[in-house]
Amino acid sequence: MDLVWPVAVWALWIATLAAAFEVSSRERPPKTAPAQDAPQPVVDLLRGMRAQEVFHSALLELAGRGWAKVEGDRLSLRSAGARDERARDAPARSDAGATMSTPPRADPLLPYERWVLERVAARMAGASYAPVIALMPEGADLESEFMPLVRQCAIDLGLARRRWSTMIVPVLLAAALVIPWYATVSRAGASWAGGIASLVAFVAGVSLLMGGRGFLLTARGRELAGPEAAPMNPRQEWIFTGSGWRGVEVEPAGAGPGGPKRQEVTGHVVKRWYDIESSGETGSRRLYYIALHDGSSEKATAFRVEQGLYTDVLPGDAVRLLVKPRSGAVVRVLAHERHW
Repeated sequence: MDLVWPVAVWALWIATLAAAFEVSSRERPPKTAPAQDAPQPVVDLLRGMRAQEVFHSALLELAGRGWAKVEGDRLSLRSAGARDERARDAPARSDAGATMSTPPRADPLLPYERWVLERVAARMAGASYAPVIALMPEGADLESEFMPLVRQCAIDLGLARRRWSTMIVPVLLAAALVIPWYATVSRAGASWAGGIASLVAFVAGVSLLMGGRGFLLTARGRELAGPEAAPMNPRQEWIFTGSGWRGVEVEPAGAGPGGPKRQEVTGHVVKRWYDIESSGETGSRRLYYIALHDGSSEKATAFRVEQGLYTDVLPGDAVRLLVKPRSGAVVRVLAHERHW
């Protein structure tokens, strides 16, 4: 069978796709000056954090502004009057007890903040307090309703933009797949070439349409999301006490000389954090940690992890790890059961 013509048509479509992405990737002058500061949930979004982390960050920021009170892993909502009185009388504090440094922003609430408060109020159903883990919406709701609001906030602040101004370009690119697909199946019929062409056309078309108008960071957004950027509230830890941990004591891992070089540990991730360490002429670096609770001990145990594991686990996840007892460093993950 002669596939010269189908190959040429596929090459033309790929070249058109590459040109469209190249043009859309060029930085356009912003209509308004990008924000110098951004809400922590927006920064977490720009850094690629998961929806649950962005939601929890929004809860902590609202607590820092007096809309809620967080004690350990329990939360209560505050009325507007109580919030104003608290703002006058006491500084905001994080769930770990440290004073929160969330930059104050004037009302009205941002759209994603209103969404968070409405969902939290609905889940609390009039209760005075509720565990934070019980207030987390379903992942599908976070992805379909909450995250688009945070993305729009990033766009409004000039920290991100849409790849396509309208859906016309991705729709036309998806529709144009009919041409190389038909050119292939008309020549190859129900052969392997026709099957591959059908699969590629279907996957590429769905990907273009599902991607929507796209989401790209601006120069300022990339600067805020950069690995060297310090977090606005570095001590706002998300904790989990469902394993029986009281949310207070964490001890570093370590064993005396003569102990095993490798050891398996199992438990629930109850806390995550990182420290910024000065590294001389090269600037600073982040050291990532997780605290693990075995379900029976008074204290949780801290282990040092790589950034990949730090971003992959959330408080509440059950893990089995291979660690170095003497240094407290995690060698690899043996099992991981997600709570969310």
